[in-house]
Amino acid sequence: MNRRIFMLLASLFFSITGICQKPDTLVKKLDSLNKKTDTTGGQTNIINPKAYSENTKINFSTYFILLGSDLKQQITAPFHQTGKEWLRIGEYALATAALSFADEPIQRFAIKLHDNSETISSVSNYVTRFGGNYEIYTLAALGTYGFVFNNKKMQTTTLLATQAYLTAGAIESIVKFIAGRQRPAYYNPNKPEPEPTFHGPFSKGGTDINGQKINNSFPSGHTTVVFAAATVYAMEYKNHPWIPIVSYSAASLVGLSRITENKHWATDVFVGATLGYLCGRQVVNNYHRYAKIKAQSKNRGAVSFNMQFMNGQFIPGVVYTFR
Repeated sequence: MNRRIFMLLASLFFSITGICQKPDTLVKKLDSLNKKTDTTGGQTNIINPKAYSENTKINFSTYFILLGSDLKQQITAPFHQTGKEWLRIGEYALATAALSFADEPIQRFAIKLHDNSETISSVSNYVTRFGGNYEIYTLAALGTYGFVFNNKKMQTTTLLATQAYLTAGAIESIVKFIAGRQRPAYYNPNKPEPEPTFHGPFSKGGTDINGQKINNSFPSGHTTVVFAAATVYAMEYKNHPWIPIVSYSAASLVGLSRITENKHWATDVFVGATLGYLCGRQVVNNYHRYAKIKAQSKNRGAVSFNMQFMNGQFIPGVVYTFR
């Protein structure tokens, strides 16, 4: 699934960015607003339901323009970090490295917990699916609700969640390819206990104890995409405190299930959650930059030129339309 997502978005990225490189295009305007913030030091997003109108809705064309812009900004983000941001990244890397020492003890504890409790085993097996097919069904249900009841905010939020799902899946696939980390489910008859080893690009995931092929481990794909979608709903509905709580709680349970299902190491889940969160934030902020551009274009008057024929001669005229 991840490979298909990556190939699809790679083609979209290059085709959309190639088409949209003309001056004053929407993509260029979005890029120009990428680092602009208000006086509080952060971007302020208007999430009042009335702000989601026909003027700011996401149509078919806009969806893919925004999707290409999202992917472009996410891929190039490392090249636009400030010194302070790199310091934070370094601190995060140190925290991840520290957590990595607990990868194997956590994995052994999780397996023991899973094997000794039928309840945990069944719940874990059910919950983990919400980072895969079940999440797609959930998004489809929320989107259907939005369209059936003409809830424009829910329509927009669900479309943004699908963008976050797709872009986060693409970024996760790139990182997973580069890292080439061995999964905890990896089986080698000559070395029964798997190790959280990084083998680098082009490494193969191998097989599990049943002989089934598995891909690489770092970061957790299920955790990444579920946190990306959860972040979209948490940000768009932050005025309802229970929605961010439910969104992030559900995403956290999915992440934990990936450990109890012996699919990922703890650091895979930790990094996947962070990656998904950042992708979700970028998608939401990018949409609200788009809404700002649309609001400005709506409020701006239009100037048109015409020619009138009077008294046997053409007279040029200028018409200004107030909006």
